[in-house]
Amino acid sequence: MKQGKWLPRLAAGTLVTAALLGVALAAGQQGTQNDPLVSLSYLNQKATPSILEQVNAKVTEQSQTLTNQFNDLIKSYTGQMEDKLNAAAGGDAQSAAFSVVDVAAGQKLTAGIGCEIMLRVGSAVCFTDTPPGFIDMTGGGTLENGQALVKNHLYMATIAGRGFTAQDAVKVMVRGEYTVS
Repeated sequence: MKQGKWLPRLAAGTLVTAALLGVALAAGQQGTQNDPLVSLSYLNQKATPSILEQVNAKVTEQSQTLTNQFNDLIKSYTGQMEDKLNAAAGGDAQSAAFSVVDVAAGQKLTAGIGCEIMLRVGSAVCFTDTPPGFIDMTGGGTLENGQALVKNHLYMATIAGRGFTAQDAVKVMVRGEYTVS
């Protein structure tokens, strides 16, 4: 009977020993030079900075590309707008911009249709045959015959033959067609 108990114990011991050797062998092969274990310090010191550096390089490259494309679009649209303004102003780029005009006391400035006027220095009074004289684009109202222009208000002539008479020497900014008499 002693032999019958000894054989199963030997088999069980051999089986446990083989299992322990297999686990030890498997654990011994992890973290070799060729296949290292990934540790938190490796991620913090090596992997993450490398990944962030690559991402930053790509973001910078893409940002520069988009900035260049955006600047090209701005130049293109600016050119198109300048062409349209020149065409609307009869091809004269200066007509699309304000110009400073000096009007002596007693002189009249007669505005063409769509002419814009801004009184900067002095005083002037609107003249017109029929209302409205000027459209006050700043105040949102109209200026009638005999009313004074307000400094730094932008006025527009919507009908030909409207203008102002300078009470004293004035400086106005004008955009559009006009005559001084």
